[in-house]
Amino acid sequence: MARKVARRTVDLSAYPDLVVIYLGMRVNALAGLRTVFGFRPEITRSVDARPDGLLLHEDLIYSIYPPHIGMRQYWRDFGALERWARSEPHRLWWQRFIHDSGGTGFWHEAYFMRGGMEAIYDDMGRDTGFLKFAPQSIARGAMFSARGRVRAPGESVVASAVSEEEFYSGA
Repeated sequence: MARKVARRTVDLSAYPDLVVIYLGMRVNALAGLRTVFGFRPEITRSVDARPDGLLLHEDLIYSIYPPHIGMRQYWRDFGALERWARSEPHRLWWQRFIHDSGGTGFWHEAYFMRGGMEAIYDDMGRDTGFLKFAPQSIARGAMFSARGRVRAPGESVVASAVSEEEFYSGA
């Protein structure tokens, strides 16, 4: 006998500033396997530390070949996400990645309850997500930071892990 589908929904009114972010890391070279699997324990420890504002973290697999794994995170608000992204341990991960991607590509796409989306793609061997249909540009000026890409008001209270000048000068 057929069973009726159980449909449910959620009331997100208590989360007016919710941010949902998808992140991914794709293996571009054999060395990337070590990079991807080396990050796993670090990410687990970071999530287990329960950063302020992180409501939920879920691991995802985008593809087996090429290996492409990631996560989806729900943050209370952009400020909490930005503070975490610019502090330890994320700051160190980002500085390390920017100097050597370790045979991987990295991306994120963020979606904001109050409207707006933003994304960044670094060393991706093939286009994914918005890159497949939206006009592309170099991440310079206002497009360098998530705050600029989403046109968030004000300035960040925490310095970026890598400044635009450092990134493009190769320092």
